[in-house]
Amino acid sequence: MQKILIVGSGDVARRILSRLAHCARVYALLRDAARAAEWRAAGVIPLLADLDDRGSLLRIAGLADIVLHLAPPPGEGSQDTRTRNLLAALGKSKSLPRRLIYVSTTGVYGDCGGAQIDETRCLNPESARAARRVDAERCLRAWGARNGVAVSILRAPGIYAADRLPVERLHKGLPALVDSDDVFTNHIHADDLAAACIAALRHGGANRVYNVVDDSDLKMAEYFDQVADAFALSRPPRISRQDAERKLSPMQMSFMRESRRIGNRRLKNELKLRLAYPTVDAGIAEALARRNACSS
Repeated sequence: MQKILIVGSGDVARRILSRLAHCARVYALLRDAARAAEWRAAGVIPLLADLDDRGSLLRIAGLADIVLHLAPPPGEGSQDTRTRNLLAALGKSKSLPRRLIYVSTTGVYGDCGGAQIDETRCLNPESARAARRVDAERCLRAWGARNGVAVSILRAPGIYAADRLPVERLHKGLPALVDSDDVFTNHIHADDLAAACIAALRHGGANRVYNVVDDSDLKMAEYFDQVADAFALSRPPRISRQDAERKLSPMQMSFMRESRRIGNRRLKNELKLRLAYPTVDAGIAEALARRNACSS
């Protein structure tokens, strides 16, 4: 039975686990000891360690055949020290993993002016957090090439699910941009991202990058409108970019400065993934059906 180490214990990790626990011995790196019982009950062997503390990672050396790296970079700095600490720990053993899957972000492309792009697009991170993702990707690819480990990188955009829709934002009445100022946005359902991770375990190429996005082709305000219409909420008011800079927080504005239309040909042809939610319409419909079933 193969041994898999999951690094990063969020929602997508739990969705991956439901597809893995019956066919592999799964370890999960946890920083919070209070969550150990929860993960153990799900069929996982919890390992208490902290990616910010290199000394706590020593026990993972030589432990797993496959590593699924889902942990985000630290919140500051120019480097992803967490990924660097992880690789240093894995390198302490002569028995390295055969394969490593890393979930990165499509933010590494920066603003593409609404152009249609694929994985060959030059990287141009425009935020500090995207720059740390680029640092992680480069470290991982160099480490994999140097040590003969098949590293596959999955670049994901905005992740959504039934409980991860912008409903609260709509309730607050936060504005969206007028069409002439609006940006193209990209999406992936959390279940499809989990499925892409499993597909990469089976079909992912060494030192290969895959955009994990669905088939949607719409602007951000259109996405908000679709959610609002489905849940019988008011559509967000439209304002100019200039007004938005004054009214919205820097974090909210950061998602409105980059426009990309990202292709997923490699995801379908190389990873052989059939999306369960090919567009956000499908995901929103599922969320609405779930809400109606709970209220009936």
